[in-house]
Parts: sequence; C-alpha cells; structure tokens
Amino acid sequence: MKKSEKVQDILRMLDAYIPEAPVPLHHKDTYTLLISVLLSAQCTDERVNKTTPLLFARADNPFDMAKLPVEEIREIIKPCGLSPMKSRAIAELSRILIEQYNGRVPDTFEELEALPGVGHKTASVVMVQGFGKPAFPVDTHIHRLAYRWGLSDGRSVEQTEKDLKRLIPQERWAKAHLQIIYYGRKYCPARGHKWKECPICAKYLRRSLRD
Repeated sequence: MKKSEKVQDILRMLDAYIPEAPVPLHHKDTYTLLISVLLSAQCTDERVNKTTPLLFARADNPFDMAKLPVEEIREIIKPCGLSPMKSRAIAELSRILIEQYNGRVPDTFEELEALPGVGHKTASVVMVQGFGKPAFPVDTHIHRLAYRWGLSDGRSVEQTEKDLKRLIPQERWAKAHLQIIYYGRKYCPARGHKWKECPICAKYLRRSLRD
C-alpha cells in the first residue's frame, strides 16, 4: 500500500471513530485561547479548563490582565504547573499586546512566536483554531501516534509536523490534528496501550512496536 493510500485510510478511520472533534480548551476569543494554550504546557486540558474561569473572571483581556500583579496571576494558575514562568509570560505578553498591537492578538507566526511563553506549537494552535489559518499543531501525543502508525520517523516534533503537513491535505489539518488528539486519548494512550484493541494500531502499528 502506498503511504498516500495509508493516510487516506487513517483519515477515514478517524472520521469513523472521532466524527466530531471540538476545540478542547474553553475560550471565547483569540486572547483567551492564547492564554489557555500557554497554560496547557505540561498540563491537562481538563485542569486548564478548571483554572481559566477563575483567571478570566479577574481578567479576560490584555488590558485587565496587565493590571493584575504577577503574584496574583501566579496564585490563580498554580494548579496548571510552572506558575512562576507562566504568570510572568502572561503578564508580559499582555503588556506587549497593549503596547504593540492595541490589545489584539497578532495573526502571524513570526509575531506570535515573538511573544513571551509562546512557542511554535502554541502559535500553531492559535493560528488554526483562533484565526482559521493553515497550521498543524503537533504536541508530544500527536508525535507519538504519528510514529506508531509509521507516518513519521519520530526523530523530532518538528520533523513530524513537516511529515504530517506533507501527507495530510491542508484542508484537513484543522480537523485531523484534533481528531488524532481525541483518538489517542480514547483508543491509543501512551500508557496501558493494547494495540490489538486500537483499530488503527491493529492495522498499521510499526512491526518493531508489536512485541
């Protein structure tokens, strides 16, 4: 089977098993999405969604956030981990948004990745989920599944992103990356994975991982 045929089959299976794939982080605009994605680093989406209502009740825009003491932000977001770093990033990027962008979130990779605490994956999520622009965010979970299914060689997250962008039609990027996340949680977890019970792995798991 050609790899292009394999990818189309996997996409069909994703549609069958994960027909709906909503954005997992609760948000109301690009700013609250940006903050939520930043908080999700090394933290579960569930924990972020429990924390952000408390934070956004105090400040849900850069103008109000910039007025909060960093210590107050840090105290609220402690459950998400890495709170010293994340609180400083939130405060600083809010100030930059006010000073350089009149309070709006920029819509280019270059500008987003220049913001404190915003890496390529975070920028990709904001681009595709916030602005509807072509991007394929790859986190460690998508990276793991792409290797398991033989879609990338697992050398790096960056290489996996390039491979998936090349293999998956651009019009499917927004939905496919979310489908893979949800599929991984339900059928293909990192721990306790039973490949024979995972529809995609039962068909496409790398031979070296079957033992």
